[in-house]
Order: sequence, then C-alpha cells, then structure tokens
Amino acid sequence: MYLADSRGTKATVVPDSRPGRRSAAVPPTVLALGAVSLITDVSSEMVTAVLPLYVVTALGLSPLGFGLLDGINNGVGALVRLAGGHLADRGGRRHKVVAGLGYGLSAVCKPLLLLAHTLPVISAVLAVDRTGKGLRTAPRDAMISLATEPEHRGRAFGVHRAMDTTGALLGPLVAFAVLRATVDGYDAVFAVSGCVAVLGVLVLVLFVSGRITPTVPQPSDQERPLLREALGLLRGPELRRLTVCASLLGLTTVSDSFLYLLLQREGDLPAHLFPLLPLGTAAFFLLLAVPLGALADRVSRRRLFLAGHGVLLLGYGLVLSPWHGVPAVIAVLVLHGTFYAATDGVLAAATAGVVPARHQGAGQALVGTGQALARFACSLAFGAAWSLWGGRTALTVTAAALAAAAVVSAFVLRATDESSATTDEVSA
Repeated sequence: MYLADSRGTKATVVPDSRPGRRSAAVPPTVLALGAVSLITDVSSEMVTAVLPLYVVTALGLSPLGFGLLDGINNGVGALVRLAGGHLADRGGRRHKVVAGLGYGLSAVCKPLLLLAHTLPVISAVLAVDRTGKGLRTAPRDAMISLATEPEHRGRAFGVHRAMDTTGALLGPLVAFAVLRATVDGYDAVFAVSGCVAVLGVLVLVLFVSGRITPTVPQPSDQERPLLREALGLLRGPELRRLTVCASLLGLTTVSDSFLYLLLQREGDLPAHLFPLLPLGTAAFFLLLAVPLGALADRVSRRRLFLAGHGVLLLGYGLVLSPWHGVPAVIAVLVLHGTFYAATDGVLAAATAGVVPARHQGAGQALVGTGQALARFACSLAFGAAWSLWGGRTALTVTAAALAAAAVVSAFVLRATDESSATTDEVSA
C-alpha cells in the first residue's frame, strides 16, 4: 500500500506479515475512546440542552445574542483544533496527553458555570470549554486511526461515533430528569454535568494507552514533526482535494438548529415536540453509524461521504415539499441521521488513509478545521438570508448551492480516485 508523506509524494509501506498477528476490527483502544466520548457527551449535552433557556431567561440575553455567542465559540474550537493536532504529533505520538488536556479543560468548565452570572463570564467559560473540545478532537481521531488496521477504519470510526451519539441521546434526558427532581434546576444540572465530565477524564487516564503503535509500520524517524511540515500536508493532492471538498460541502450545510426550526415551522409540528428533534437525528445516526462505517471499508470512503451529502439534499427537498405532518418530520430526521452516519466518521477514516502516521493529528485537524469553519460561515450566511428573504427561500438557495457543490466535489474526488489507481498500476 502507499501513504502520502508531508510533501504529498507516496512512499511504499510494507504491511506487517508476522505470522499469527491478527488485529481486531475494532481494537480495545477504540472502545475505550468511545466510552470516554459517550460519558463526555452526556456531560456536554446536559449543558447544551438547558443553556439556551438559561442565558435567555435567567441572564436576559437575547436569542440573537446567544446565536452570535454560540457561533463565535464554535469558531474558536475549530481554530484550536489545528493546534491540538500539531501538539499531539510533536509529542512523539503522545496524543493521549493533548486529548486529556482537552477533556480536562471541558470538565473544569462545567462547575464554573455555577459561578457565571454575567455575559462576559459565561462567554469566557464557554470559550474555554470549546477550546478543550478543539484540543481533543484531532488527537482522539488520530489515536483511532493509528490503533486500527487501514481496512477496518471505517468500522472503527463508526463504532466510536455510535458510542459518542449514545451520549448525545442520554445527555438531554439526564438534564430533563435533574430539572424535574431538583429545586435549583440549572445549578444542579451544571454540578451533575461536572461530575460526569470528571468520570470521562478518569476513564481516559485509566483505560486508554499512552502510546499507540501504528498498525501500519512506518519508516523510523525520531524527529518531531515541524509546524511547516504539518501545514505542508496540503501540498499532497489527495489530502488537499479531500479538504477542499469537505470545506465546499460544509459551506452549504445548514446548521442543525436552523434545520430543526425550519422543520418545525414547515412541518406544522407542535412547539412542545421541538426538543425531540435532535434526539431523532441522534437515534438514526446511532443506528446507522456502524453499518455505514463498515460499508465505507468495502467501497470508496470518499464516494460514501459524497453520497451522504446527497441524502442531506433529499432532506432539504422534503422540508421544502408540500408533504407535512409527523411522517414527513420523521422522514427528514431519518435522512438527517443517515447524512451524519455517512459523513462524520467516514471523513475521518478517509483522511487517515492519505496521511502518514507521524502527522495523523495534524491531518485530521486540517480537514476538520476546514469543514468546521465552512459550516460556521454557512450558519452566518443562512441567518442573514433568513432575515432578508425568509427561511423557506434561504433553504431553497442553500439546497441549490449544495447540489452544485456536490457536482464539483464529485469531479474533484473522481480525479483523486483515478490518480490513486494510476499510481498503483505504474508501481505494480
């Protein structure tokens, strides 16, 4: 097989042929990281479920102000992801240290919300929390890539994302139960969330290996990767095309909040059922993450990633269609969950296949940051378009842009597949 080096050229890597060596499709490291993500997502989604209501009703922040605050914090997390990936690679593949720092920062922020009663303070706490998330994402995905055989990476990322999504499902339910059972509901949610986050850090420390040996042998190189080498990864045509396509499609991916709001309005859904919409997406994501991850290992991961955006386009079409009511809402949620199952972990697995082991953290960060910043830009543009033209027109324009982006990405990714096939034939 071939792996791209930091200059984009391909180097031959001889597979490990030691007799008797057989790695599990989903290694214990992946399961341990999945458990960490599950626990951490319970903690995070507890706060996410109550935070909008808390800052708007208890602190008096306007919905527009909260949207801007949330957008800025998401942008901070995306930028910090680059630093997290590079720092993990610089540590001699000690990705656990950087990931642990990210999980630890987020755990500290949960109880600090008990002391945050003004907008500047709560903004600072949320910024630190997003910084923690940005730091841990790329090292975590790098550990999954390094611990898993290349032919099983789609399945491994699917299992991890399924466990992560389980936490996303449980978090709002736990927050709801805490609010119902306590008098000082918000403070109780923040306190319980902090305890759960600490548990996630403990699982990381106790059950995740500090140094992971890549399943694909790499040339011996004791030098630490330099920042310019990490940024130079984009000179490699396969990673550059993948990053461009992820960013281009991200520019036309409406944020979940906007989509749920449109779905509720266009589908004539009762307002009291609105909080169940994210749970619907998460449920179908959970059901499909593993089978679609396994499918990605048998077919082209890049094509499945593109097909996932085609499914999202169908979801946009259903929202805009005259079909209303609960069945239409469920159909859109099925498509939305399928979109995430076909793109989230699949993109990480595709990235891992074109990045050398010593740069796994930086490679995952480059693609993830490009996609996250593009989606942030889409949220700002979609919000402005909604204000000017209305939500239905804004979604129509976005759907047309997504269709165009999908066509362009299909040509770009096809060129990548043909380039890889040509290289393999010449080398053979």
